Amino acid sequence: MKSDFFTYQAQTSPHPLAMEISHANGSYIYDSNNKAYLDFVAGVSANSLGHNHPKVVNAIKNQLDKYMHVMVYGEYIQEPAVELAKLLAKHLPKPLETTYLTNSGTEAIEGALKLAKRFTGRSQIIAAKHAYHGNTMGSMSVMGYEERKQAFRPLLPDVHFIEFNNEVDINTITTKTAAVILETIQGGAGFIEPINDYLQKVKAKCKAVGAVLILDEIQPGFGRTGKLFGFEHYNCVPDILVTGKGLGGGMPIGAFTASKDMMSNLTENPKLGHITTFGGHPVIAASALATVKEITESNVMTEALEKEQLIRKKLKHPLIKEIRGKGLMLAAMTPSADITNEVILKCQDEGLILFWLLFEPKAIRITPPLTISNEEIIKGCDLILKVLDSIS
Repeated sequence: MKSDFFTYQAQTSPHPLAMEISHANGSYIYDSNNKAYLDFVAGVSANSLGHNHPKVVNAIKNQLDKYMHVMVYGEYIQEPAVELAKLLAKHLPKPLETTYLTNSGTEAIEGALKLAKRFTGRSQIIAAKHAYHGNTMGSMSVMGYEERKQAFRPLLPDVHFIEFNNEVDINTITTKTAAVILETIQGGAGFIEPINDYLQKVKAKCKAVGAVLILDEIQPGFGRTGKLFGFEHYNCVPDILVTGKGLGGGMPIGAFTASKDMMSNLTENPKLGHITTFGGHPVIAASALATVKEITESNVMTEALEKEQLIRKKLKHPLIKEIRGKGLMLAAMTPSADITNEVILKCQDEGLILFWLLFEPKAIRITPPLTISNEEIIKGCDLILKVLDSIS
């Protein structure tokens, strides 16, 4: 299997971890030798309710018995997609009421950028340095990391970059600006939170000049920060909200949400302003619907903040300089990339899955399922401390 993996499947890096997966359940992933690995990554924040959550699996199975793909997005009335969009509207502040379902977060970013340009009639997009919004051409254009982009230029024109949390840079937003796109919490940069009402100030400037604020909640969304959406911590409601990852319960999905009036701009002039064959797929929508119901009807959001404090209490070590983030979206910072690499790789040998962040090489990603138990957290933290002790 490993030979076939390297021969036939396209690779994204020279040295993938190449663990052969047998099955997964709850907070654990099992390899082909039936070795159990405690999962502190959750598929990079995607498996909100862990692996094979029974309510999610049952929703998928029930929908499979009814129908799978029947028509391109937006033509037929399909209950799972309608109920999902309705449930999102119920839990979102006004005017976020209408949702377009896509196949991935990066596709949702593409749709949001198109919508902002169409709505404002402007072309300029302002993004943040060290931002990550996906890897398709439009999403890559608003990535604030030139090393990852230079090989694929030319990208979208008229994209400008500001420094996250730098209030002086807010003056860059003008009447030429179609949209400002920001991650609510910068992910790849090292789980950087907004400070000093930064998001509110950006929103006020956007409103003053007629620009649109797009907030990317693909990582912090759906309970990971202790609230359903990260922006709820910072008292800033975006004009367009982009979600993905944790929405799907382990299935591939993305979404962008705006007011009914704004979203209607994709309906005509031109017609089919944004189209997708598989967006809103009934099986995936059923999985997402079950996931959102469980997150909003259980205690996992409240518990995420309690579990954050447990992790912060446990992970005290000379080689952990700080822990960034909120809820179960955390990054433990070590003194160097070499130490971080050693911790991640040695912890996998010990049966604990950790991972990297895209642009901050000293960060250890800690984004377990929201359903992880306190006992499992303690077990994982003890393994991290054991490995850190071996390094020091």
